[in-house]
Amino acid sequence: MTICPKYAILFFPRWLAPNLMTFLGFLCTALNFILLSYYDWNFYASSKMPNTTPVPAWVWLCTAINIFLAYTLDGIDGKQARRIGLSGPLGELFDHGLDSYTAVLIPTCLYSIFGRCIQYSVSPMRMYYVCWMVFFNFFLSHWEKYNTGVLFLPWGYDLSMWGSTAMYLTTWWFGFEFWKCDLPFGIPFGIAIEALLHFSAFANLPMVMINVYNGYAHRTGKMRSFTEAVRPLWPVLVFMLLLLSWPILSPSNIIEKDPRALYMLSGTIFSNISCRLIVAQMSNTRCESFHWMTPLYVLCIAFSLWWPLFERFLLYFLLLVTTLAHWHYGASVVNQMCDHFNRICFSVKKRNEVQMKTKNVEHNGAKSPSN
Repeated sequence: MTICPKYAILFFPRWLAPNLMTFLGFLCTALNFILLSYYDWNFYASSKMPNTTPVPAWVWLCTAINIFLAYTLDGIDGKQARRIGLSGPLGELFDHGLDSYTAVLIPTCLYSIFGRCIQYSVSPMRMYYVCWMVFFNFFLSHWEKYNTGVLFLPWGYDLSMWGSTAMYLTTWWFGFEFWKCDLPFGIPFGIAIEALLHFSAFANLPMVMINVYNGYAHRTGKMRSFTEAVRPLWPVLVFMLLLLSWPILSPSNIIEKDPRALYMLSGTIFSNISCRLIVAQMSNTRCESFHWMTPLYVLCIAFSLWWPLFERFLLYFLLLVTTLAHWHYGASVVNQMCDHFNRICFSVKKRNEVQMKTKNVEHNGAKSPSN
């Protein structure tokens, strides 16, 4: 929950579209990623290694403000929708679809606080495990709704957003050196944060299983067969296996050469899989068990392992193709939903209202010469 959401919503005019608030919040998170990518592409800026330049202090302040704004806007966009009577499937898809994209942006930005420091941080591969843990935790919540019809949001999200804001502010005020120390029992700060992220993800798993079990035991859920209930898990598990195996088997150690690109590739394909699950759960249709890009990933990864010279090129090729395909899918689904529900994505007005006004203006304009 945000600070006083009941009163915070009163500061927003009724003509402000909820989807625009959602998108602005996402852009705040994306801006953090862009800033830290510019100043710390390979996560060495906070490592205290020779020939490295620390991230400027103002960037940390900016990231703290942005993450707080993103969290606030994400918390009150639904309240704005209900306030003006625009709550519906379009807003749900737009909100949770963008949330699935931020699942990679938020942990990747946090990694820049600690950097690739051997003593007080974790390796890029261990951070990659954290990213996939966040992905799977997010996916489980929507798989839970696919089977129960109810979305039980995990508590770890609120904790992560508040924690991220506090960590950025601390880094801005004290510098990244603040985190270069050990906690009691000799536990480095970076390792403690890694353990906390894993714990918050694992803590959600028992509740998901209990809620799904209760939905079937009390016959309040979708009452799908076992094979249909687990059907949405196959695409994400296949890509998890593929994209975790790649850096492990990589002959050129791709995770050390370009971790940020691999993080973004994994986060983008994960977001696409999640959006397809969200569409299936909202429309009460059968979820896909096979993602159409799977053969392309298998071929590119296999080729990169066979011919390491092209490994980095294939990584960026997959990132480009996956990003364009995901953006096209998202834009197409949103446009189709806008057509179906007679909505304009970033406006509170309906399409037929705008069309009628346009026709009236054209009609009056055509009449004016004869008057």
